[in-house]
Order: sequence, then C-alpha cells, then structure tokens
Amino acid sequence: MSEDAGPDGATPADEGAATTPAQGAVTVVRLADLRRTVAATAVGNMIEWFDFGVYSFTAVTIGRVFFPEASQSAQLLSSLATFAAAFIVRPLGGIFFGPLSDRVGRKRVLVLTVVTMSLGTFAVGLLPGYAQVGVWAPVLLLAARLVQGFSTGGEYGSAMTFVTEHSPDRRRGFVASWLEFGTLTGFVLGASLVTLLTAVLSSADLDSWGWRIPFLVAGPLGLVGLYLRLRLAETPAFEHLENRAPARSTGLRKEVGELVRNQRRPLLVCLGLVLVLNVPSYVITAYLPSYLSAQLGFSQNESLIVVVVVLVVLMVLLNFAGRLSDRIGRRPVMMTGCVLLVVLSVPAFLIIQQRTLVAVFLGTLLIGLMYLCFDSTEPDTLPTLFPTRLRAGALSITYNISTSLFGGTTPLIAAALVDTTHSLIAPAFLLLAAGLVGGIAVYFAPETARRPMPDTPPVVASEEEAAAIRQGSATS
Repeated sequence: MSEDAGPDGATPADEGAATTPAQGAVTVVRLADLRRTVAATAVGNMIEWFDFGVYSFTAVTIGRVFFPEASQSAQLLSSLATFAAAFIVRPLGGIFFGPLSDRVGRKRVLVLTVVTMSLGTFAVGLLPGYAQVGVWAPVLLLAARLVQGFSTGGEYGSAMTFVTEHSPDRRRGFVASWLEFGTLTGFVLGASLVTLLTAVLSSADLDSWGWRIPFLVAGPLGLVGLYLRLRLAETPAFEHLENRAPARSTGLRKEVGELVRNQRRPLLVCLGLVLVLNVPSYVITAYLPSYLSAQLGFSQNESLIVVVVVLVVLMVLLNFAGRLSDRIGRRPVMMTGCVLLVVLSVPAFLIIQQRTLVAVFLGTLLIGLMYLCFDSTEPDTLPTLFPTRLRAGALSITYNISTSLFGGTTPLIAAALVDTTHSLIAPAFLLLAAGLVGGIAVYFAPETARRPMPDTPPVVASEEEAAAIRQGSATS
C-alpha cells in the first residue's frame, strides 16, 4: 500500500489530541495488497470462530460428558451456562486487547488473539470428563472457556478495525463483509465436522472421544492463522496516526475516560447495533441446534444440517448485501432488518413449530435473512463510529460489553424462557425486542457509506480516483 500525503506543515499532534487528514492526503490501496489483507484477516477470523463455534454445536454432547448427573434439560442449561460464562470475560479481553491495538498496532494484537484462542480451544479437547475427575471436569471446562472468551474479546474489534482501515471508502461495505464471510465459514466448518462425526460415530463413541476431535483441530488451525497474520501489513490509518503523533502515549485509564466523556453517543449507538447483530446471530448458531433436538425432537444431525444449510445460503448472499449497502447506504439496510425482526420473528417460530424439515429450514432461513441485514453492514459501520486513536479500544470494549450482556446470554435466556413458560415460541420475543432496540440505534447512527473514516485520509483503489480527490481538495 502507498500513501500520498500532501504537504500541510503540520507538527506531530499533542498527546491524546485529535488528528485531521492533511489537505490533499489520499491513500491508494493496491488491489493485490487488498486481496491478501482481506483473505488473511478473513481466514484468521474463520479460525477464531471455528474454535468458538464448535462448542455451541457440541453443547448437547458436552452436557452429557460434563454434567451427566443432571436431567436432559438441566444438562443443556448447564452446557449453555458454561457457554455464556465465557462472555463474562469478553469485556476484559476487549479492555486489554483493544487499547493495546491502539498503542502497538492492529496486526500484533490479531496475532496474539488467534494464538490464545487456539490454545484455549485445544485445551478443551484434552480435558477429562466427569466420569474421570468428577466435579473438576466442569471446573476445567469453565477455565478453558474463559481463556477462549478473553481472546475473543480482542479478536473481532481489532479484526473489524483492521479490515475497514485497509478498505477503499467506496467499497468498504463489500470489502468488510468478507470478514463476516470468514465468520460464517468458521461456523459452517465447525458444524459440518460435528455433523460428520455424529453421522459416522455411535453415541457411545461420540461421548467417549469423538467430541474431542473438533477441539483438537484448533491446534493446527491456530498455526495456519499465526502464519497468515504474521504476513499482514499494518493499516494505513494507524501508520498515518503514528506519523502525525509519534510521541503519543494513550494509557488504558485515559482512553476509557475519554470514551466516557467525549464519545457517549457513539458508545450508546454501538451498544444498540451490536445487540441487534448478536441476538439473531446466537439464536441461529448457538441456540437453534440445541432447541431443534432437545425441544422439537429432531436428531442432532438433522438440527445441525438445517443450520449449516442456512448459513451457507447467507454466505452466498453476504457480499451482495455488502455491495448493496455501498450503493444505498448502511442505515436503510439495517433499518430493514430491524423492521423484519419486529414483524416476522413470531411468524418465523410459528413456521418452525410445524416440525417438518422444510418448515424448520424456512423459519430458520427467515431469521437468517433478518440477521443478514446487520451481518453485511456492521463490520463497516461500527469502526467508523470512533476516531482512529481510540477506534480499536472503543470498539472492542463496547462490542464485548454488548455481546456479553445480550449475545452470549441469548441461548441461555431463550432456553430458560422455554423451560419456564412452556412456550416454544418464547425465543421469538427476544428477537422482537432486539429489533426495537436496534431500530433506535440505527435512527441515531450516522451514515458511513462512501465516506472516509473519521480523521483518516480518503482511501481509494486507483491513482485516477486519488488524482480527482486531490484536484477537488486543491480547488476547494
């Protein structure tokens, strides 16, 4: 990548002060560099979410292995509670890794998170079950999950920041959507592996040793992610900030204090947007596989296959939706998703209640299309809410607080609602509530399509576009 910064006579910014792009400064991103950056980040993100998603796809089996003395319903609730526990430490991971990314660079943090995540997941595959060590088995499982949650707390905020800061402004929605393509690919690969194991192994073999295989795969996948991320270049926006403020020193307490004082509206908008992104996401990927098998009587294999097929459909549509948001804007796409959540969540679960595979697929796909409205737009929208010097920290902290409160708890809350109300459509009201909150957040969110990121030079894909911007800047 090359940056052409026009002369502006600026001196390095004071400590903690905002920086503004120099007049005529334009970053030109070479297509080959952009492809390599997006591919490496998306693949690394795929590995992260393969690791994190495998747990949700094996929740029923893990319940039997680690909580065998409980009833079937209590086993599932215990397994999902352990899943949710990892989200408690996600804000801590965001607080640690996010500001660190603002200080030392996005690339270094992405290397750390993929290694830590893979080690935590690999450790799960080595754990003894309840039959071997009794109560220590769920304790060790919880410890490994906390390691996963801590590393994931730094992964997604840094990854979103990294991809958007590399992306041309006019194509940022399309380019950033590839990050979510990697996320969905990780979920699909994890679910497909679990489905294959469930199909070829007996229930006894699956409970004895087969469930370990997806977690052990995290070891070699982590090495692949490490190799890819070590080859990445730092983002132009971070390098621009370093060039203009090489002496700056932003500590954690100072960064958090500035966020609370000066970024309250972006923080609240970010919280709401992340909520409406994560509730349907975790309903589909973390709750429905268990819901379909435990509540509706489908086999574990059938449940996983339905979810996998829906995710594959979303993968096909994802980049088209990202490109659409570049043309018509992010807010119209997200608001459409909010309206659909309010209007169609209950009908979607009523369709699922028909208890045929076709009906379950259609109802799940309907929820997936609502989710697509946010999945395709928020990887670009969220980073652009904050200035460069605070971006990764603000995004990581806010994203993980919202995800911990409203994302990771979604499967547990949905299961508890069904268990206490005896209503199989109760999870629909979580989706409806998310749509209402999301609609408020979208209303107050700025439009980010086709515009430079805050205090960052315009990013373009050709010298011709850069020349046009410079000429316009010179004559203005």
